[in-house]
Amino acid sequence: MSAETAHWEKVCQVGDIPDGGALGLEVGETPVALVRTGGEVFALHDVCSHAEVRLSEGEVYDHTLECWLHGSCFDLRTGKPTGPPATRPVNVYRVKIEGDDVYVSLSKE
Repeated sequence: MSAETAHWEKVCQVGDIPDGGALGLEVGETPVALVRTGGEVFALHDVCSHAEVRLSEGEVYDHTLECWLHGSCFDLRTGKPTGPPATRPVNVYRVKIEGDDVYVSLSKE
């Protein structure tokens, strides 16, 4: 599916996402963590694959989001775990910025 045919949903404005931090929200019924770091915005499933807590409450380091409960780390670009105890990735979603508006697509590529 191309970016032109994906379903994009406006979720917030760039300024709503803390620089170097995360914002948790719902896109439909899907929990999404938006992360702003290094001038980029990323979107991941907002539930840790290890302990099922909100990742958006964790810490951001470069391109890594660390779960606040047990310290599992996830790559913002791929959703793959980069530190234990998590062994399963979380979904990542496409993001586009138009002006100050942030859009997320939950559609598979």
